[in-house]
Order: sequence, then structure tokens, then C-alpha cells
Amino acid sequence: MKKRILTAILGLSIIVSVGYSSDYFEVAKQIEIYTTLFKELNMHYIDEVNPAQLTNNAITNMLKNLDPYTRYYDEQGVEDAKIRRNGEYAGIGATMNTHDKEIVIREVYQNSPAAKAGLQAGDHIIQIDDIIVKDYEGSNVTSFIKGAVKTKVNLKVKRQNKTLNIEITRDKIIVNPVPFYHMIDDEVGYIAFIKFNAKASTEVKKAFLDLKSQGMKKLVIDIRHNGGGLLNQVIDIVNFFIPKGKIVVTTKAKTKQWSSTYKTKKEPLDTEIPIAILIDNRSASASEILAGALQDYDRAVIVGQRSFGKGLVQRTRKLTYGTMLKLTISKYYTPSGRCIQELDYTNRDKKGNIPKFSDGKRNTFKTTNGRLVYDGGGVLPDVTLHLPKKTKATSALLRSNVLFNYVTDYFYKHENIVKAADFKLKDSDYQDLKRYIKTTKASYDLLTNKYLKKVQENVKKEGLESKISNELEALKTAIETEKLKELDVNKEEILSTLTSEIVRRYYFKEGEYIQKIHANKTLQKAVAVLKDASKYTKILK
Repeated sequence: MKKRILTAILGLSIIVSVGYSSDYFEVAKQIEIYTTLFKELNMHYIDEVNPAQLTNNAITNMLKNLDPYTRYYDEQGVEDAKIRRNGEYAGIGATMNTHDKEIVIREVYQNSPAAKAGLQAGDHIIQIDDIIVKDYEGSNVTSFIKGAVKTKVNLKVKRQNKTLNIEITRDKIIVNPVPFYHMIDDEVGYIAFIKFNAKASTEVKKAFLDLKSQGMKKLVIDIRHNGGGLLNQVIDIVNFFIPKGKIVVTTKAKTKQWSSTYKTKKEPLDTEIPIAILIDNRSASASEILAGALQDYDRAVIVGQRSFGKGLVQRTRKLTYGTMLKLTISKYYTPSGRCIQELDYTNRDKKGNIPKFSDGKRNTFKTTNGRLVYDGGGVLPDVTLHLPKKTKATSALLRSNVLFNYVTDYFYKHENIVKAADFKLKDSDYQDLKRYIKTTKASYDLLTNKYLKKVQENVKKEGLESKISNELEALKTAIETEKLKELDVNKEEILSTLTSEIVRRYYFKEGEYIQKIHANKTLQKAVAVLKDASKYTKILK
């Protein structure tokens, strides 16, 4: 095992040194220091060490000082990356994560083996066949749920106060990047897609042609919360709406052969249909290339909130023993010449804070029709729907499991809800959520909470607990009260997120989108712009 890891490290050193010949001596020197240190540890350290874990920790700590997109994948990580890229695998058809030594089901796909067997979002898997999850010492216990088509997996599940045994027959799972498309009315079509995997352009084309056959004359493309994916897929999708031979995106890298200009290569599907593209602050990478390119050519009106701002391109490099490095190799530029990267990872300050390009002067560029657009800080919409800035408390709540757990509780208290198109939460539901947070002491900690916990620990260590425990408890109560008040600033956004989560539990992803068609303000604004021909034309000219 030690020899294999040393070989892997030396293999990595060769990859690193290629293309950086001027730094070869320094690279070779640092690799040699690491390998000799590694050898001494393994030979002489008093206790047994885990070579794989040591190396993994070293690599992780080395890469965390770069950008968050440069990552090392072990063998299992490589397989997971292939699934995300290809959009299909053999398994049960559910998304899950590991929490407190249990696997929590986050979503069950419609008509999947998991759905047919009765698995529910919110279920906690405590055993997979003979493997007890809490006793498993490996890094990826969920891999045992996947397996060959037509094989069975037995799961022991904790649901509310019951323990269930559920047998599921694995099958081929296809992750459709276009989970929903629909005619909103007699002339406006709607396509939502959630990732740019290997099937994205095929599925978008299929949806577009189907909607055209139903009489579509205007189109809404929804890429909110779409974090991106494969570059070739976004180029093909842009090509559906602009002529052959047009620049879609240009990449500029340190290594010359990785710099390139990508143009459309095929005849388009439709260069005239009016298009509105929905984006938000989680539309990133390939989503921003799509929105940015069509904005630069004045081919679509962009509606929503400013996008994430990821102007970096990654490429994978195979390492030894089935491992892989995904690293940032270039920046990309839209047809007008702008790079929309927001965070400047190269120039962190001494405390590790990352500056934003949008905090400085942003450069102006022009679209085909002469409209001004800007670099840095993502793609700015042509029609912006202003939402109150998220408070720290709201951001912490949305990152936590609080809403998910609340919806699980809601699901088992309400056997049925009205059909998706008619579902709408009221102010009383929002107040119920706040009561749930308060009475269950649901955790969505801020830095203040973490610092207070540290103070409480030190107070206990130093024997002061009996003297100031009441004051600390009063401070804790005051913090929780203020956190609840801070949520009110973003009440509308919280209710929207909660609505989507609830509807998805009863009607799967399809129901979530049906509800949005009838109630989502950003979507309604996009439809209004498309239906006002003079306004649409005025925005683009």
C-alpha cells in the first residue's frame, strides 16, 4: 500500500511539472521533501498510521487554498463524477446524504424503484443488507445501495417512530436534465432544466420540438438553481437559437493548447422565436454561458436575479490507481468579451477572505445591438426582480436541515394536500414554521451561536457556570429571538422554498414545476414580457 501511494505521488509530480518547466526544480524539491517525510513517518512513528488517510488529508489541505472547483477524486469519487456527467446509473432512484451516521433520503424520483417500494423523503437508512450504517468506517457507505440492474438491496429504515424493512430491486436510473416542460398557455412554452449533463442538449431539443408541435410561439427557459456542467452541451444548446459560425464562448488558459474559441457548428432550430431566460444567484457556469451568450447576441431577455458569477473552466486529469484530479485550467469569456467571474481566489487577504471583482470598477462591453453589459459578478438580468437581501439568519436557515425536517413533519401530519396547481401557503403556515423552530429548538446556527457555545464551554471549565449561567441562558434566548425576527425580512423567499419542498413530497418534481407555473412571480414576469411585443423589442434594442 505504501509503495502504491508513493508511486501515485511521484506520478502526480510528473503531471504537475509538465508545462511548468521553469518551476521544475522547486516542484521536484517539494515532492522530495514530502516523500521523505512520508517515509519517515511510516517507518518510525510510534503508532500505526493510515497512509491513504494521511495522503488524502495532505491533498485536501493543499487544494483548499486554491478555488473550490479544483478537487481530488478517489476511485469512488471518479465513479460518482461519471454518473453526474453521463446522467445514468444502476441504483434505486433517490438522492441522499449522510448525517449523524445515518443516511437521510432527500428526494425520491417519480416511478423509480425506491418510489415503487415505498421509500419516502425523510426516511433514515440505518442498515444496508448486512451493513449497519453507524458502524461503517469507510468514507462512502451509500455506494452499497447502488449495484447491478435487477439485483436486490434490503434496507432497514427508521421513519418517524417506526422501523421498516424495505426490499428494492435496482434498475437503470436515468437522470433527465429536463425534468419538466409544458405549455403555459396557447402560445408560451416552458422548459426547465437542472444540469448540463451528457443528455442535456438532446433533451432540450426534444422538449423544444414537442412544444413547437403544440403551437408554441414564445419560449421561457428556466435555468434557476442550475449549477452548470459540460461545455459542449451549452454550446449545442446556444446553437439551437443562433446561426451557424457564431462565437459562443472563448477560453483563455495558461497552457496554450487549452485556450480555444468555440463556435456554433450546425444550422439552428429557430432564430426568431422570442425567448426569456430565468436566472438566479445559483445559476452558474454553463448556465451563465447560455444566458451570457444569448444576451450578448440580443437573442433573449434575461429575467430574475444576478447569477452566481463562475467564469472558470475545469478539466479532469487521470492520476494513478483510478484516481482523478479536476482542476481549473482557464477562464471563459462571452461573445462580447466579458468574464463574469465574481470571486478573486488568487488575491485572498491574510485572513483568507476572498475579494470580489464586482466590488471594484466593472468594465463595460456591448451586445450586438449596442446595449451595455458588464464583466465580473455574474450575468445581470435585463429585467431584475428585486428581493430583499438575505439576512445571515435566513442564509443559515436555508443551508440547514430545518425546512427539510419541518416538511417531513408536515407530510406525516397531512395525508393529502390540494393539487399542485392550487397549492399555496398562507401567513399562518409561516407562523407555524416559526413555532416549530422555537419549540423544537431547530438548529440553524450563526457564528454568534458558535462563539456562545465556546464561551459556555470555557465558563464550565473555569468553574464559573453557577455564577453566570442565568445570564448566558438569557443571552442565548435573546439571540434565538432576534434570529426569528431576522427571518421576517425574507419571509417571501422562505415561503417559496418551503412551498417547493412540500409540493415535491406529494407530487414529485413534476408537481413542483406545475405549482411554479401558476404562482411563481419571476416566471409570471417573464411571460408578461414575452406577451408585450413592444416591450420585448425595446429591451433588446
